[in-house]
Amino acid sequence: MNRRHKNIDYTLKRSKRKTASIQIERNGQVSLRVPMRMLIRDIETLIAEKEGWILRHLAQRKKINLRKNERYYLNGERFPYLGKSYVLKIVGDQSQPLLLKSGFFCLRTDHQSPAKAAAAFKAFYREKGLVQITERVAHFQVIMGVQANRIRMVETKTRWASCSSKGNLNFHWKCLMLPKKVFDYIIVHEVAHLVHLNHSKRFWTQLEKIMGDYQEHREWLRLNGAEMEL
Repeated sequence: MNRRHKNIDYTLKRSKRKTASIQIERNGQVSLRVPMRMLIRDIETLIAEKEGWILRHLAQRKKINLRKNERYYLNGERFPYLGKSYVLKIVGDQSQPLLLKSGFFCLRTDHQSPAKAAAAFKAFYREKGLVQITERVAHFQVIMGVQANRIRMVETKTRWASCSSKGNLNFHWKCLMLPKKVFDYIIVHEVAHLVHLNHSKRFWTQLEKIMGDYQEHREWLRLNGAEMEL
């Protein structure tokens, strides 16, 4: 639900959670997640109390988002994959629209238009991502003694990943553009939600047990995530 309080636009989502939280999404959207029966006046009081914090973080996010890369589907352009940058090569004949081979992203000429090229990259990241993420989820599940119900590759406007109350894990295909340590941070974060489906102190303690330097990777994501674009 989209709402506005004074000069702050925000989306409101109610759930069975016990506490309210405010989050600035990577697209600059303000998201409020609140308990089912929380009154609108109490929500607006919370926004008023946090107004300074919200506006500061909105300004930071706007500055970060100005750093978004504009990539072109031409010979010599670079595209990231698990922390490495690969040069794009336009080729005339190959079995698939996009392949990673001999250290190059090879894009077939009939997919060089922006729409087709973007679709080819998304398909590549989705296909490789499902394999890579399933392997890493399995690794961290053993460590934490949990089991995900389902793993999917998705495309969302604001989140890198999510965990549902049913134990379904969803990951944005853009995760495959991230450095491996940051990639692992996102996976550990969501697997930890299979233990604690919230962002309580116990959740962060659990996360730190598995990845002691998670704050470093979380900060990298905050500062550089906007650059992971096609």
